[in-house]
Amino acid sequence: MHAWLCSNPTGVEALTWTELPTPTPKAGEVLIEIKAASLNFPDLLIVQNKYQMKPALPFVPGSEYAGTVVAVGDGVKLLQVGQSVACLSGTGGFGTHTIAPAALCMPLPAGFSHVDAAAFIMIYATSHHALVDRAQLKAGETVLVLGAAGGVGTAAIQIAKAMGARVIAAASSDEKCALCTSIGADATINYSRENLREAIKGLTDGKGPDVIYDPVGGDFAEPAFRSIAWRGRYLVVGFASGPIPALPFNLALLKGASIVGVFWGDFAKREPQANAAMMAELAQWYGQGKIKPVIDRTMPMAQLPQAYAHMGSRGVMGKLVMVN
Repeated sequence: MHAWLCSNPTGVEALTWTELPTPTPKAGEVLIEIKAASLNFPDLLIVQNKYQMKPALPFVPGSEYAGTVVAVGDGVKLLQVGQSVACLSGTGGFGTHTIAPAALCMPLPAGFSHVDAAAFIMIYATSHHALVDRAQLKAGETVLVLGAAGGVGTAAIQIAKAMGARVIAAASSDEKCALCTSIGADATINYSRENLREAIKGLTDGKGPDVIYDPVGGDFAEPAFRSIAWRGRYLVVGFASGPIPALPFNLALLKGASIVGVFWGDFAKREPQANAAMMAELAQWYGQGKIKPVIDRTMPMAQLPQAYAHMGSRGVMGKLVMVN
């Protein structure tokens, strides 16, 4: 097998395409022949030694992938050789094969493409957990999605629409806003040239959004929170822009609003049954055509450094997927 090996997490330039022995799965594990793997923001942080998880060196990055089971370890009963699966294991995806815990593998129903599956778990699980569980979103409410053309942003638009909400998508270019409209957003804000607070006010008749989905952080967090509706819920999803904002607590008091943390990874560990039910619902929605990952482009696995560069340019709309 071959894989992109990180022996020293100093950045993308330190990754090397390396031939390695094909491993044998141990008890509770499966060997997967990788067909596709998506590139996520944590995949950049982890090779820069900036991610909260610090894998033992050397390691193969690639948190999310899909492929075919080619061997199973002892005790694995729910998966079999030849079965298509998706997996979010944190590492191992950027290669031709990987070992994965069977418990983390999502069996794929017929018709679920490997490219879509490799771009599915992280963004849809995060957005469903955020909107359905943490925000308790109701039909007829208004959702503002920041960073709406990115992976989790596009998933949030689709899930909010599937739940009967009105969606305002905020993004940094007209091209990104057009993408958001094409997947169901009711209105858009180009915050590179529009005043965010004034635009929100105009699109909500001064009421503000009931739910704000924020995977970006940074400078837009406070003006967005100042625009929230009475009893609004502000979802803290991530900080893709870099800086972690500090919101004055009096704003939450004045609006009777909630600041709600979203940590899907820990939810999945602490509440595995609830997470399994959520993933089953998402797979059903995919089969019904309610949700479908937006794929910016696919690139050969050998071009991983170029894919990282493209992601760093902030030009990606939806998900970037590497294929074998």
